[in-house]
Amino acid sequence: MKYLIVGLGNIGGEYNGTRHNVGFRMVNALAEDGGVQFVEARYGAIAHMRVKNAELILLKPNTYMNLSGNAVRYWMQQENIPREQVLVLVDDLALPFGTLRLKPKGSDAGHNGLKNIAEVMGSIDYARLRFGLGDEFSKGRQVDFVLGRFTPEEEEKLPELTKHAVEIIKSFCLAGIQRTMNRYN
Repeated sequence: MKYLIVGLGNIGGEYNGTRHNVGFRMVNALAEDGGVQFVEARYGAIAHMRVKNAELILLKPNTYMNLSGNAVRYWMQQENIPREQVLVLVDDLALPFGTLRLKPKGSDAGHNGLKNIAEVMGSIDYARLRFGLGDEFSKGRQVDFVLGRFTPEEEEKLPELTKHAVEIIKSFCLAGIQRTMNRYN
């Protein structure tokens, strides 16, 4: 089976290493685990890898976060991938830092990337792996927080957390969403 694994983030050097780009970080870790490299393609950077009998198309949209739906739709159509085999990797302020939560569908929870994907797909029925950022910011400072860099303490924990995310992504593709949620959520 074929899967589209989408890491959400913003393009440009000024966004590298920011909290909002943790989706890119997770999909980069998956590519590294699979020994594959991204190549620039239409609507984003793409990599192809296999995990046992599953073919994974990894995507880092180059459309900026708020227009990610265009890239997702294009690659779903290009690779003939049904919505049930799409997994979006995204940051989440509502979860404590480092919490990984797999969901089969749901609201955008104020995340503009998820909102755009739902608008373009016409549905909220697509899986997402949420990476908790926490809510350690002052009122009105949300944008600064998500576009800011991880603290040194958080950065130290990221390799292990992204490794755990890779395990969840692989399980999603091999065991299905229900079994994966039962095991990891």
